[in-house]
Amino acid sequence: MARKSRRSAGAAPGDGHPVTVTDVARQAGVSPITVSRALHRPELVSAATRERVLEVVSRMGYRPNLLAGSLATSRSHLIAILLPTVANSIYANVIHAIMDRLTEAGYQSLIGPTGYSAEKEQALLEAIIGRRPDGIVLTGTLHTAACRERLANAGIPVVEAWDLSDDPLDIQVGFSHEAVGQTVGAHFLKKGCRRQGLISVDDPRARRRNQGLARALLDAGARPASEVILPLPSTWEVGRKGFAVMLAEHPTPPDLVFCSSDTVALGVIAEASSRGLRVPEDVRVLGFGDTQNGRFAWPPLSTVSVNSEAMGEQVARALLRRLIGQPTETRVDTGFELIERAST
Repeated sequence: MARKSRRSAGAAPGDGHPVTVTDVARQAGVSPITVSRALHRPELVSAATRERVLEVVSRMGYRPNLLAGSLATSRSHLIAILLPTVANSIYANVIHAIMDRLTEAGYQSLIGPTGYSAEKEQALLEAIIGRRPDGIVLTGTLHTAACRERLANAGIPVVEAWDLSDDPLDIQVGFSHEAVGQTVGAHFLKKGCRRQGLISVDDPRARRRNQGLARALLDAGARPASEVILPLPSTWEVGRKGFAVMLAEHPTPPDLVFCSSDTVALGVIAEASSRGLRVPEDVRVLGFGDTQNGRFAWPPLSTVSVNSEAMGEQVARALLRRLIGQPTETRVDTGFELIERAST
């Protein structure tokens, strides 16, 4: 009877035998525990050692046994990320940046769309907490009282992204939406835009930007902005309909229309064009989010950039530092930038 041959130290992936942590350790010239630390606790090994281990892992096609690792460390290596929608690229860019960094650190991500609903967020959290994630990332700072209490009792690290408030659950990484609105209002008042308009979806973060704009106009003694607020989601249709409604109420277009997203702003430009109005000669249009579609539109869209990718990296960095017990800032202001292109 033929005997089964033992796996050689240099056996290539795909030979019918799963690659083990011992195989990786042998090829990398380290111990199995060092391989485990390089993958799951990188702060415990040198950068050179981790790089060598990762190169062998990639070359041999090694896949860690996450279940075994979880049982051994009492960690799930699971991070839950809740966001309003995956359809809006402004959120998707943040999530991709978070997931890329978490994957590098050996974590898996569980995505949960809340549909802009605090109640749905609460229901998702109830289901997710039962799976004992190592960390949770939430979008925004507005949560139900029951949700806040549940998270406080769960003892799980939480990062609230995309916003800042005076009452953080744990860690916050984001920017002030009120400051965005105030900056927009003040900047365009200086450029002579005394009649400002606002077309927005009914989203809590957009509402706070709207409040900031209103404050800037009030402080300057300017007339209040003409407002059209429409239901979610953000679409070109919202922009077209919103601008049509605005012109029906005020036939002379405002000097500037500030929109709740780049997508809505592109709809406004389309509606303006269909009516023979020129952008920016007859009406200036400003978006929010600095999306690729806005950058390549014609005219190129002026917007407010929040640097989504950098924010995502900051979120992941803060959460990972908390998970390994390192000091972590509880409030990280990632800022924003008003970018003027041809639409203003």
